[in-house]
Amino acid sequence: MSTTSYQALDAWIDAHFDEQVRFLQELVRVPTDTPPGNNAPHAERTAELLQAFGFQAEKHPVPAQEVRDYGLQSITNLIVRRRWGEGRTVALNAHGDVVPPGEGWTHDPYGGEVADGKLYGRAAAVSKSDFSTYTFAVRALESLGAPLRGGVELHFTYDEEFGGELGPGWLLKQGLTQPDFLLAAGFSYQVVTAHNGCLQMEVTVHGKMAHAAIPDTGVDALHGAVAILNALYAQNQLYQQVSSKVPGINHPYLNVGRIEGGTNTNVVPGKVVLKLDRRMIPEENPAEVEAAIRKVITSAAAACPGITVDIKRLLLANSMQPLPGNQPLVAALQKHGEAVFGEPIPTSGTPLYTDVRLYVERGIPAAIYGAGPRTVLESNAKRADEHVVLEDLRRATQVVARALFDLLH
Repeated sequence: MSTTSYQALDAWIDAHFDEQVRFLQELVRVPTDTPPGNNAPHAERTAELLQAFGFQAEKHPVPAQEVRDYGLQSITNLIVRRRWGEGRTVALNAHGDVVPPGEGWTHDPYGGEVADGKLYGRAAAVSKSDFSTYTFAVRALESLGAPLRGGVELHFTYDEEFGGELGPGWLLKQGLTQPDFLLAAGFSYQVVTAHNGCLQMEVTVHGKMAHAAIPDTGVDALHGAVAILNALYAQNQLYQQVSSKVPGINHPYLNVGRIEGGTNTNVVPGKVVLKLDRRMIPEENPAEVEAAIRKVITSAAAACPGITVDIKRLLLANSMQPLPGNQPLVAALQKHGEAVFGEPIPTSGTPLYTDVRLYVERGIPAAIYGAGPRTVLESNAKRADEHVVLEDLRRATQVVARALFDLLH
């Protein structure tokens, strides 16, 4: 019976794949650049599209002041609940917010253009693709008309780029969900069960403005910033000597992603602001990492007369390690991944950080799996010409539908 059911799921997805592609195109065509983070319109459009499938999406707007205090403009998270009786609940989470497209695109980042078997657009791979993977997997499951035990929840959220606290974190904090398993947007050639943590900080370097003709009357904040940067980059070299035991994760690393300051070319800069991102392997202690970074910065600043610094934490996202209870979910994904893709699907870690940690921190066994390539690099995620290979989208949808059948049958 099961083999026949798997074949029926595959056949339904094949028959409705053009519709699935059109659904994804519509999702890509509504921008969700974060920042600025005006993402409620995308949630409205998603709910409208889901309604056409007979899926009623609960709309959970985060209070406006809370969103503004967070640095964004609007967030409405969605939950779709499908219930077929007593049994476990499996939640499927994908995020709609994305980084701005940036430069260098050869395809419209909001066009959803299909070319050479690929669908192009910002979030085509990460992770609007899995809005469609998960939606059509659930539709396929329901098409069987088979007796099922338990239920599925679709969690479509809009705060992954800023850390997830107003996305899944908000839904969990409000008591709106407490599933037995969580599957989150990922890549179709691996089942991810662990990921890095992330510490983001803003460092404001203070000096004293002065006319460039009489620089000795000022204190050059940029000179202080250079000393801090040199110390941070030296620390980054040391991180390469630390190795993680988690497959797929190598070593800690640090990136300074934004620098701004000064007022004009003929003025000694009185203030420079640095924003840094420190990725933490699962074996590291976040409090110790933050204390060490602060010490590096303050020590470098202290060596520059007249320089002072303010250090502000922007984000602290814990790493994720697998909970023992995730085995039924992982085993189902691996079994059907190998059957559909024709090759073993390994478990691994990823150097990314994700919303999934928020579920795991509440004791919910989780895994990361969805449409996509073998690596982030292949999909051009967060780069120009981001895309998803349509055949990967189709097969990942089949794997998720089959896994849900096993978990709920």
